Amino acid sequence: MVGEVHFYSTEIAGELVLFDTGPPTPEGRHVLEQAVDLKRVRHVFVTHCHVDHYGQAAFLQEQSDAEIYFPRRDVLRLRRLEDWIAGVHRLLREAGFSEEYCLKLQRLFLSQDMLAPSPRRYQVLEESNVPDRLGLEVLSCPGHSQSDVVYRYQGEAVTGDILLREIFQSPSLDLDVETFSGRFRNYESYCDSLVKLATLEGDLILPSHRQYLLSVKEALLFYVRKLIDRAGQVKRYAEIDLVSEVVQQIFGPTLTNPFVIYLKASEIYFMRDFLADPDRLRRALGDTGLFGQVADLFNEVVEG
Repeated sequence: MVGEVHFYSTEIAGELVLFDTGPPTPEGRHVLEQAVDLKRVRHVFVTHCHVDHYGQAAFLQEQSDAEIYFPRRDVLRLRRLEDWIAGVHRLLREAGFSEEYCLKLQRLFLSQDMLAPSPRRYQVLEESNVPDRLGLEVLSCPGHSQSDVVYRYQGEAVTGDILLREIFQSPSLDLDVETFSGRFRNYESYCDSLVKLATLEGDLILPSHRQYLLSVKEALLFYVRKLIDRAGQVKRYAEIDLVSEVVQQIFGPTLTNPFVIYLKASEIYFMRDFLADPDRLRRALGDTGLFGQVADLFNEVVEG
């Protein structure tokens, strides 16, 4: 839905380092083989375990002596995949979606379109001292997923999907893998991440989709404006309890793709969390000096 996906490589102290791997497709593997001397790869750092970012991790391990590093929350999910699937199923049923729809989405989540083979061994990123040894700064910036990580090195930052140019990356409706009960709170996490992301202004940003980012703050403002504007639309349906019914009211019967429906439901939860606690975003924007640029829209939606 957002076009091509990028991976990045660099050499640090004589060690070849790869950030993300691309999708588990023949085309993705071919590009990886053409662009990188696989046998020299020593470290593979993944920004988050969505299939287009870690899809070639198992293949890379077969072709090299590389260590693979997954964010901790992704490891928790992958190690208890059946429990995770059951939990997301439960969340969707609570949102009012039919059993038929939930089973259809479950099959999609378990398909090769959404789930790549896991490498036989991998390291938990947060438990490794390798990033420090290499001089990598690791910033936990959840919001799009609950595991988003930014890797920063000498004025450059690999940002995964959390910072993109003119893309509103959907905040995934997800089970909180710390407890395996209840919904992960993307909105609260994103507000905290926004403050961290603003500190990247001036770095060379290496995004996972689209080829460049001119300004971190402009990217953040684009995202926040979309959030507030769409929250204004969602607010019209405040009296409707079930998120599934809100999706139906806004998009009608023409929206039939199960995954797109899931993304729209994810966004509606995100917008409703904002509307329930707008001051959290106001404070984050104030801390970054960005609130003044969205104040009129913010006040119109929140107070209107």
